[in-house]
Amino acid sequence: MKMIAAQALVKALEHEEVTTVFGYPGAANAPIYDALSKSTIKHILTRHEQGAAHAASGYARVTRKVGVCMATSGPGATNLITGIATAYMDSIPLIAITGQVSSEMIGRDVFQEVDITGATAPFCKHNYLIKSAKDIPKVIREAFHIASTGRPGPVLIDVPIDLQLEEIDFQYSKGPDIRGYKPTYKGHALQIKKIVEAIAESARPVICAGGGVITSNATAELTELVEGLGIPVATTLMGIGAIPVPHPLCLGMLGSHGVRAANLAVAKSDLLIVIGARAGDRATGQTDKFARQAKIVHIDIDPAEIGKNLGTNIPVVGDAKIILQQLLNYVDEHYKEKHYKTQWISTITQWKNAKPTNNIKEDGNNEQYVNPKYALSVLSEVTKGETIVVTEVGQNQIWAANYYQTVYPGGFLTSGGLGTMGYGLPAAIGAKVGSPEKTVIAIAGDGSFQMSMQELGTMKQWDIHIKIILFNNYRLGMVRELQKMKYQMNYFAVTLEGSPDFVKLASAYDIPGEKITNNSKVKEALDRALSYQGPYLLEFIVDPEESTL
Repeated sequence: MKMIAAQALVKALEHEEVTTVFGYPGAANAPIYDALSKSTIKHILTRHEQGAAHAASGYARVTRKVGVCMATSGPGATNLITGIATAYMDSIPLIAITGQVSSEMIGRDVFQEVDITGATAPFCKHNYLIKSAKDIPKVIREAFHIASTGRPGPVLIDVPIDLQLEEIDFQYSKGPDIRGYKPTYKGHALQIKKIVEAIAESARPVICAGGGVITSNATAELTELVEGLGIPVATTLMGIGAIPVPHPLCLGMLGSHGVRAANLAVAKSDLLIVIGARAGDRATGQTDKFARQAKIVHIDIDPAEIGKNLGTNIPVVGDAKIILQQLLNYVDEHYKEKHYKTQWISTITQWKNAKPTNNIKEDGNNEQYVNPKYALSVLSEVTKGETIVVTEVGQNQIWAANYYQTVYPGGFLTSGGLGTMGYGLPAAIGAKVGSPEKTVIAIAGDGSFQMSMQELGTMKQWDIHIKIILFNNYRLGMVRELQKMKYQMNYFAVTLEGSPDFVKLASAYDIPGEKITNNSKVKEALDRALSYQGPYLLEFIVDPEESTL
C-alpha cells in the first residue's frame, strides 16, 4: 500500500493499538500531525511538551500500555527530555516521536535543529534517527517491543521532515526479532531453590518490594507468598501499592523518608529479599550500613541492577511475577511445613502499633494552618484508598507516601528515581485519560504546582476531571527543611513570593476551588471536592515549619 511516510507512521501507531497521543505540533512534525488528524487516534494537546511526556507516563502506568508523546524539533524535542528521563528512571514504557529538520540540513545548525538522539541516549532504553523513510514501520514496531518488554523504558524516534513526506510502500508485521535483545523472564531453578531454603532457615525475613512488582503485575503472587510464609513487606517509594498499605504484613515505605517500622525491620532482618527495586540511595542510605545482619536476595529483570548498589548473596534475573510463581510452586512441592514466622510477625506488629501519632493533629483549634498528615489521613478514610493518587515532588510527596493508604497497585503514582517537580498534574491528566472511570487526585505543593499549572488549560480543553489538593506553605518546603536540618537554618532562595491566588487561578479556568486553613474543615471540604461532578481545587494552607518527619 503506497502512502507518504508520515501516514505510514500514524498507521503503524494504529497497528500498535495506540488510542491516545499527547503532544505539541510544530513545523518539523506538521506532516505527522496532518496524518494524525485523519486517524482514529485521539490527540491531546498539552500546554507544554514536558507535560505531554508526563501525561504519556501517567497514561502508561494506569493502562499498562505504552504511552506516546510527540513534539517538534529543537526546543520542542528538548522540552521532552525531563519527561523522558523521568520515565527512564522509573521504568515506564514510553514512545517519544520528534520531528527533525531535513536530513540534508542535519549538522549545519539550522533553525530549530538539535541532536535529540545524542542528547537522550544516556536515558533512553533505545533511540532512533530515521535515515530512510521505508524504515519507519519497522522502527515503530521495534520501538514498541523494546519499550514494553524486559525492563520497560522510553524509546525516542527522531524523524526528519523530508523523510516524513516521502512515499513508501507500507507493510507492517508485529513481533520483531531484534538481534541481541533477549530479556530473561524465568528465574534459574537452582536460584529459586536457594531462596526457598534461605527463607526456611531464616528467623527474621523481610521483603523489599519495588516498582518492578507493580510493573510485572505481580501483586497477587507477592501477597500469596507473604501471607503463606508470614514475611513482612517494606516498599520503596515506587513500590507503594505492591501490597495494600493497610495489610497487616505491610510495614510501609523504607528509607530516608520512610517509616520507623520498615527501617527497623530491615535493620534487624536476617534475610532481605529485594524484588524489582534498584536499591537506590533514598531507600538504603549508606549501603555498608544497610541490612548488615541480613543475607541479601535480589530479584530483578535487569541484570545491571543486581549488585550495582547492594552486595547480593543470591542474585536472580527474571520477571517478578514469574519468579514469585516459581517460588510459590517450589514451596508447595517441597515444603509441607510452610515455616510461618509467627514470632517475627508479632515483633513487627508491635513496631507498627508503636508508631507515634503526635505528628497528626486532629484538633481544629489552630485557625491558621492545616496539618497535611491529618488531611491525607482523612483523605484515606474518605476514599478508602481506592482512588488514583498522583503526587508532585517535595514534602507533599513524602506526606502522601506515608499517610495516604493505597490499597491497589497503580493507585499511587509519583516520580521516584528522578524526583521531577512538575510531574504530578500532567501525569494525573494522563492517568485520568487512561482510567476515566477512576477518581484521580493530584497532590501538589505550591512550588511544584507552579512548574506545570499551565496544564489546567489542558484539563479545561479536554474536559478532564481531576481533583487537585494543593498544600501551600509559601515555600520550597523540602529544600527549606534541608536548610533547617543541615545548614543552620540559613534559609535562602526558598520563599515563594509572588505566587498567585490559586483559587482565583483555578476559577480563571472555570475550575471551582476553596482555601482551607483549619483541620476541622478538612473533611467537609474533601467531601465537597470528591462529590463535585468535575474538576476541583482544594488549597490547604500549611505551616512552613511542618516537616516530613
